[in-house]
Amino acid sequence: MTISYATDSEKFLLSVRSTDLHVSPEQFDRLCFDNPELRLELTANGELIIMAPTFGESGEKNLNLGSQVYAWNYRTELGKTFDSSTGYDFISIGGGKMSPDVSWIEKSRIDGISLKQFIPVVPDFVIELRSTTDRLSALQTKMLEYQRLGVKLGLLINPQDLQVEVYLLDKETEVLQNPTSFSCEMVLPGFNLDLTRIMI
Repeated sequence: MTISYATDSEKFLLSVRSTDLHVSPEQFDRLCFDNPELRLELTANGELIIMAPTFGESGEKNLNLGSQVYAWNYRTELGKTFDSSTGYDFISIGGGKMSPDVSWIEKSRIDGISLKQFIPVVPDFVIELRSTTDRLSALQTKMLEYQRLGVKLGLLINPQDLQVEVYLLDKETEVLQNPTSFSCEMVLPGFNLDLTRIMI
């Protein structure tokens, strides 16, 4: 099984027959530019990940999570918050090009960085929300990669199993069973993530 490319009016188009494909960072950028309707990621070893759209329930929960982080940051002005369509470029530090569902970067770490491109800064905080189309093992691998790259706090929220996996930098993963909230104080001062409408 392969994925074929075709040039049409100088565009680099993707014809999907399998998700097992490796591309260069340059090819990835071209694919993103020429196929804006697709949600793509690139792993550290060059594997192209094609992400399916979420169903309505996951979309609503993801907006809830992002809105909470955004509202806290709007009040505190401590950094910048980004949604699931935001791309990060970790190629220069041995990573890939990834898109967390929710991410946040402390203000001083992003000053002077152009946001008119994939962000070349490792976020301080990320959330991944498991949707019904996501394999848990794939998300866990992604969270470990965030941790390896230097993300200070990552949350893998798994409503299907009523669990939240907590990935703190240089710490073992902690699994919480059916929490109603989680304090992110260690990275986001004064922020408590409300999970009452997520873990259902």
